[in-house]
Amino acid sequence: MTCDVLVIGSGAGGLAAAVTAGRLGLDTIVVEKDAWFGGTTALSGGWLWIPCNPLAVRAGVQDSLDRARTYLRHEVGERYDEERIEAFLQNGPAMVDFFQTRTDVEFALGSTYPDYHPDAPGGLPGGRAIYAEPYDGLLLGDRLAQLRPQVREMTLFGLKVGSGPDFSHFFKARRSPRSALYVAGRIAAHLRDVVMHGRDVRLMSGNALIGRLATSAFKSNVPIWVSSPVTGLVVEDGKVVGATAHRPTGEVKIIARRGVVCAAGGFPHDPDRRHRLYPHQPAATSHYSLAAPGDTGDGLRMAEAVGAVVEERCSNPAAWMPVSRVPRTDGTFGTYPHSFDRTKPGTIAVTSHGKRFANESDSYHDVVEAMLRVLAKDRGTAFFLVCDHRFIKRYGLGMAKPFPIPLGPYLRSGYLQCANTTAELAAHAGIDAAALAATLERFNQFARQGEDPDFGRGHNAYNQYQGDADHHPNPCLAPIDKPPFYCVRILPGDLGTFAGLRTNGYGQVLARDGSTIPGLYAAGTDMASIFGGSYPGPGTTLGPAMTFGFICARHMAGVAN
Repeated sequence: MTCDVLVIGSGAGGLAAAVTAGRLGLDTIVVEKDAWFGGTTALSGGWLWIPCNPLAVRAGVQDSLDRARTYLRHEVGERYDEERIEAFLQNGPAMVDFFQTRTDVEFALGSTYPDYHPDAPGGLPGGRAIYAEPYDGLLLGDRLAQLRPQVREMTLFGLKVGSGPDFSHFFKARRSPRSALYVAGRIAAHLRDVVMHGRDVRLMSGNALIGRLATSAFKSNVPIWVSSPVTGLVVEDGKVVGATAHRPTGEVKIIARRGVVCAAGGFPHDPDRRHRLYPHQPAATSHYSLAAPGDTGDGLRMAEAVGAVVEERCSNPAAWMPVSRVPRTDGTFGTYPHSFDRTKPGTIAVTSHGKRFANESDSYHDVVEAMLRVLAKDRGTAFFLVCDHRFIKRYGLGMAKPFPIPLGPYLRSGYLQCANTTAELAAHAGIDAAALAATLERFNQFARQGEDPDFGRGHNAYNQYQGDADHHPNPCLAPIDKPPFYCVRILPGDLGTFAGLRTNGYGQVLARDGSTIPGLYAAGTDMASIFGGSYPGPGTTLGPAMTFGFICARHMAGVAN
């Protein structure tokens, strides 16, 4: 077969490249290894970090590219890649405008969602993050069945709670009649959809972004071939001219006249590369990725086979996330991301030595960074989130949801540990009881005053955004003193990888000598993070993924960036 552009992978980066190419008149094909399209993006919160995006400009957010550069120079440090970061900053707003005006993608502004280090030079308390508006999955028609479904641990009984106002309503449902009514309506609509269609059809977060991108692709006559893993790149006279794919009907050779885009999801499920690059060298039972299971490093290996280089010099090889393992009734385990519970007032994170090690309300990436430093010294593998009954009743803990949802199943499975005293809790969990008691005594003393002299919890806009605005004087701090007490075991995990293929500002893949490999591009997490392994804000992965998908396609179309 022949086409102009071949895209390997159907996450945000791949589909952004495919939709842009299709809209620019290029004959484009997307090939996807898994039986579902959407990749890890479909499982994500769907946020994109884009400084000076058009929605922020219209909302009057006080930002500038110079301010964004200042912030990124501070965040990235010596790994600052001026060519690629400049390409991102210059093209990010244009990408958003392109998708909003020429496709079915619609974004909303996270006006109050801060950068992850808002007090750093150039940081902002909100306005750089955007997310996809909810989408009616029925508009995908029969292709809805091929959209990657949510993992049950990331839903409320199968219902995906979305980004922005949707999440806020669910959080306030027990305290606000308006939010309670909204949530009741969402649950009723979900039950109706499950009865009528077998799944929730109101797409939220990453599912909404992928649904909108896929619809845009189909309208441009861009097919998405699922269950079609690529088995190798085709090279002629030193140029990548296509790839071979194994379709359900057999092997097919696809010749791409303009180029091939590797957007196959990085290597979060490649045990060999992960073991070599992750600082804790995880065994299969000590680190868990939330990325799509098919993201096993295929794109990186294929590119390396034709001369590409994987950039491994990152401050972090992956985007970290603290996770817990959730026993299922069938004997398997799910993985739950601890994005929000640890940031609320009335919980702390301690090691098995019973001591705090980080500001629990900092970003998930920062917390795991601190965790890995401490565990490396202690030769440990986990930490524990500890709370009391007042906390778990109001906020829940991990998979255990707030009142009135019963805690019994999680207590019986061992997911939650519970005891009437902190000494008993420590004995159950394997925590130093005396140290935990001393830690809680000190923490509670200051929490009652709204202070955290040890780690500064609640001191910046990001901490406060993730806390509980209705709790005073500090939205992130409350004493832990109402028995019974609970804890859950936390392990290091990730959202995806940062180490990836070296590229230039056009997304072209580079050989070891710095020259471009003709015909080969990369986007998404197959491309090395433009931020060098740092995590500046919400959407650090998807913002550059869609921007460089946009840049790649325009370069192949001969449109100046």
